[in-house]
Amino acid sequence: MNRPGVGVGVFIFKSGKFLMLERQGAHGAGSWSVPGGWMEYGESFEETARREVMEEVGLKIKNIRFGAVTNNVFPEDNIHSVTIWILSDYESGEPKVGVPDKISDLKWCDFDSLPQSLFKPWDELLSSQFIDKIKESA
Repeated sequence: MNRPGVGVGVFIFKSGKFLMLERQGAHGAGSWSVPGGWMEYGESFEETARREVMEEVGLKIKNIRFGAVTNNVFPEDNIHSVTIWILSDYESGEPKVGVPDKISDLKWCDFDSLPQSLFKPWDELLSSQFIDKIKESA
């Protein structure tokens, strides 16, 4: 029986912007999103956020808090996920591509300068009840 996986997407706020990455590889290749990935067994949302951000972009984050939740179905990839969107603030480090087989580019963005095209879960996030609160956090 297929069951949804839990993904964590992490907004890292710094000077009114947040870090986005361009995905490469099989799932969502060529689209943009915030750092994140699959939750591992026994992890908290905070632990997943810290681990994924360090692995993917080499940054330390602080003030980690809940932002949103979305339900995402990717029939073309036979994937169903629930994404926990985490808000955090930049603590230290210089952003770098930590997993070059999964990430091709990084850039700081705001909601008025979102790159195209966005990873599919952003469709649900941008139309969710949570988006205004997330925008206020930037």
